[in-house]
Amino acid sequence: MTTTDHQQAGLEPTRRRTPGKAALAAWSGSALEYYDLAIYGTAAALVFPKVFFPEGNDSAATIAAFATFGVAYVARPIGSFFMGHVGDRLGRKKVMVGTLLLMGISTFLVGCLPTYKQVGLLAPALLVLLRLLQGLSAAGEQAGANSMSFEHAPDDRRGFFTSFTLSGTQGGQVLAPAVFLPLAAVLSEDQLLAWGWRIPFWVSAIVVFAGLKIRRSLDETPEFEAQSATDQRSDITTAASHTPLGLLFRHHWRGVLRVFFAAFIAMVNTTFQVFALNFATSDDYGVGISSTAMLWLAIVANLVAIGTIPFWARLSDRIGRKPVFVTGLIGTAVLVTAFLGAISTGNTPLVFVLGVALAGVVYSMPNAVWPATYAEYFPTSVRLSGMAVGTQFGFALAGFTPTIAGWIMAGEAGNWWKVAAFAAGACVVSAIAVLSGPNNTHRVATRDIGRRTAPVDARVAVPAV
Repeated sequence: MTTTDHQQAGLEPTRRRTPGKAALAAWSGSALEYYDLAIYGTAAALVFPKVFFPEGNDSAATIAAFATFGVAYVARPIGSFFMGHVGDRLGRKKVMVGTLLLMGISTFLVGCLPTYKQVGLLAPALLVLLRLLQGLSAAGEQAGANSMSFEHAPDDRRGFFTSFTLSGTQGGQVLAPAVFLPLAAVLSEDQLLAWGWRIPFWVSAIVVFAGLKIRRSLDETPEFEAQSATDQRSDITTAASHTPLGLLFRHHWRGVLRVFFAAFIAMVNTTFQVFALNFATSDDYGVGISSTAMLWLAIVANLVAIGTIPFWARLSDRIGRKPVFVTGLIGTAVLVTAFLGAISTGNTPLVFVLGVALAGVVYSMPNAVWPATYAEYFPTSVRLSGMAVGTQFGFALAGFTPTIAGWIMAGEAGNWWKVAAFAAGACVVSAIAVLSGPNNTHRVATRDIGRRTAPVDARVAVPAV
């Protein structure tokens, strides 16, 4: 049945798709989320051990600071149930506006916190509370943005338009070190520790204002409204239709597990953004690479990624998601090992080249296509829930990767290969999960995804999973 047929049958409001606007809305929120992730990770590596924790044991303070970074990932799985229910029951737009506000307010308030010297243990306690709120908002941010851009996109360009969510992550990760670099260059260490570190958190208010303006003007997706109209007109209304999570775990639990394991790839991101920064610059390891060099590496790598992500996504629209995704995972496993090995030698030019190749080119392959890949595992009725629950439980481990890596290193630079093996193992798990998924999902119309009797060629149909 065509779109016109659906409209004539009274199954869908006559709203047009606005893929460009939806992609921009997804980009802005994702940029804020990963701006927060990057500034918090940078601050956790360089500043927070000295600001929020007692003096005397630098290694313990660093591990504790990384633990506060990971706390948000504990809240994310919990938040995924609530955000998933709201998004699939009440609409993608409500989730996108709510998550942006919660993330923005929490990030701004981090910059207002008192230090350990001022209030003692209350300082890290408040920091943990705000990280929990950030985690709750992040639980629905990407799943909501991906669902919105996916369902507004033309069927043959879903990969391209959903990739703007991940381009936004790179934009946020460019903005974060771009804010930190001039501060580190202009301010003394005492000034940076006293008040300079607060400025990047306050700057987030600008991104919130711009993103909120875009999102409030965005229409709900035609696919969600068609699904809602169908549910309202159905003569048989089940409890599951009003509880998307019930429907998700009853009929689509395999898809949730697949996304969970595929999302292990995110461990490479936190290894690159957070752990590698500490490994390269900390006196504990004695590598001796400057923080300025590592921050510039993050900027250049993410700028390259902004250019490569749309290319890989568009390629997946032509040849399929699996070839791009899995090739990127294999390359990432190799390059993350080479990158950490280069850091251990203190060879800054080699670290720079390998870091750009890893984060800017190869890791961008799975990063570009996972939004469309995961969205194509679920029908409209449970799409946001499926992506939110699957990714956030998978990302939870990624949040604690810097802490795990610090524990594995045990203060010895020579243990870098153990961290590399851990990150490479995550790539292998992700590859197995993706390879187990349905084939040729890029050829199936959005409305037919997940239907057991989809009116498409049986060779490329996507069954409910």
